Amino acid sequence: MAAPRLTAVVPLAAAFLLAACHSEPTSSSVFPVACRGPLLPGETLFENAEVEPFLAVDPGNPAHLVSVWQQDRYSRGGAIGLLVDVSFDSGKTWATASAPFSHCTGGTAANGGDYQRASDPWVAISPDGTAHQLALAFDVGAGSGHRAILASRSSDGGRTWSAAQTLQGDSSAFFALDKGSIAADPHSSSFVYAVWDRLTDQVVENSPFAQGPAWFARTTDGGATWEAPQKIYDPGADAQTIGNVIAVLPDGTLLNAMLVLTKLSTKTAVEANMAVLRSADKGATWPDPPITVSWVENVTLFAKTQLPVRTGGPLPSIAVDASTGNVHLVWEDSKFGDHTRNGVALATSTDGGLSWSAPVQVNRAPAAPAFTPAVAAGGGKLAVAYYDVRDDAAPDASRFLASSWLATSVDGGASWQETALAGPFDLQTAPFSMGYFLGDYQGLGWDGTAFVSFFAAANSGNFSDPTSVLFRRVPPP
Repeated sequence: MAAPRLTAVVPLAAAFLLAACHSEPTSSSVFPVACRGPLLPGETLFENAEVEPFLAVDPGNPAHLVSVWQQDRYSRGGAIGLLVDVSFDSGKTWATASAPFSHCTGGTAANGGDYQRASDPWVAISPDGTAHQLALAFDVGAGSGHRAILASRSSDGGRTWSAAQTLQGDSSAFFALDKGSIAADPHSSSFVYAVWDRLTDQVVENSPFAQGPAWFARTTDGGATWEAPQKIYDPGADAQTIGNVIAVLPDGTLLNAMLVLTKLSTKTAVEANMAVLRSADKGATWPDPPITVSWVENVTLFAKTQLPVRTGGPLPSIAVDASTGNVHLVWEDSKFGDHTRNGVALATSTDGGLSWSAPVQVNRAPAAPAFTPAVAAGGGKLAVAYYDVRDDAAPDASRFLASSWLATSVDGGASWQETALAGPFDLQTAPFSMGYFLGDYQGLGWDGTAFVSFFAAANSGNFSDPTSVLFRRVPPP
């Protein structure tokens, strides 16, 4: 596999290009043709596209970073493989690796990675430096029911990865696993937590009987083995959870943030609520009902082509400030202003997730749609990364310009300072997968002295290298 090119992004000299990869003369992809699965009818493979990045900071050594992303995205779902970059010098240099989650990253029947595609990369690091990765792996076509939530660990900080362990697997198209995430307990290297949703009745379109409970699994031995998964919340028929993500409070309590959707089969009357589950015993039990944070509104963003932009939408991002215990939750919401565009909503809890502030709008250009936020916190400081389209020129039909931003606050969100991370770039160059696609999420962390951002951006007009993943380290004001 070719090594990624590490390059300064102009004009932002501190933003590093982690994965603008080139390889064999027979393909612009880093992956050889021989290991790939089939294309579905009418499908496009976006070779050399990097999307949906995530990032983890080592709580025991903040200079140690591990990032993950989808490499070579398919238009109808998933990627050829997931790649990893690891840094031990706060992002100055990086080395590339991969876990065996799909055929092109070494997955086989013997090591648990016998799948054609992988998606939803997520990574966490335990206090002892062990890295843990989670992925959705699956086949397409006749084998479309072959899907699994897979976990892998790295005992050398991300340089090499173990065989994949199946946390939950299916062989029937009746089920659809989706949107997994993984969290390492910052207080104990023994405990790591994974959560995802699992839809039922997927062979019937718009079935009013479909369900999508939140599922949870944990390891108590640092990822050597995993306990059997358990349902931790089931919203019932014609409803589902999505975007489940776990945070760990200073006292060890777990919070699972999730979007709860009801009345799904109606399509036009779907109700959405942001909610949180709490576990006081490291995930052994999850008392019901969940705590409602806010109702949620969302509208679709359309590019100049009149095709949609696929954003993170109402999927939550959650962060705990270990120094204060405050918990922060962000998502896209159109409840602000005239309800015609999404902004970035922020809600905060100062009592361990038992109650939440009313959502406030964070994006600094509120007249422009903003999307796909991520939140991080530490040392009494708070940051939210997001994209917006403030720099787009409406009369220019040939481009739809977006930029990446980081808003930081040193007073709990009372005031904000904004930093441009990258752009503007043309979103209409990005891979098209149910919309122009940079990812359903991005990575953001706190390394003790600065916020570290890992995100995707389009390479305007370069359809042979449509997107890249970027890194920036931004000290707070």
